[in-house]
Amino acid sequence: MKPKETVCFNIKYSWHAISRMYNERASKYGTTAAVGFILLNIDVEKGTAATHIGPALGMEATSLSRVFNTMEQDGLIERRNDSSDKRKVTIFLTALGKDKRQIAKDFVLDFNNKVREQVSESKLNTFFEVLHEIQSIIDNKNTSLT
Repeated sequence: MKPKETVCFNIKYSWHAISRMYNERASKYGTTAAVGFILLNIDVEKGTAATHIGPALGMEATSLSRVFNTMEQDGLIERRNDSSDKRKVTIFLTALGKDKRQIAKDFVLDFNNKVREQVSESKLNTFFEVLHEIQSIIDNKNTSLT
């Protein structure tokens, strides 16, 4: 089987193309796609527990911590300790963070709308079903590789 015929190659190739597209756009605003995704995963009103953001994005704690430090230095987020448990940290968006979040949200929605204009709903539904099945295989470790 040729690499281009494998599931992994096609998922990775597509994701890298999407990631490059998002990074190109983000660079125009002095940020990265990773920062954009983090901004999109922070509740605008209530903030979000730092421990909930990493799993939502598939990021390791050390990588996330570095990005949080940069985001805080850039004035995008503010970290607040819980008054009853100092170990708990909630991430809040600053005014600048909210602005950058909206830019990221608009671009993600624009890309999704363009895909939906060109790909039928039934094909997209099948695509999502297949991705969920692949994720289920991974989650259940139903491969001979594990």
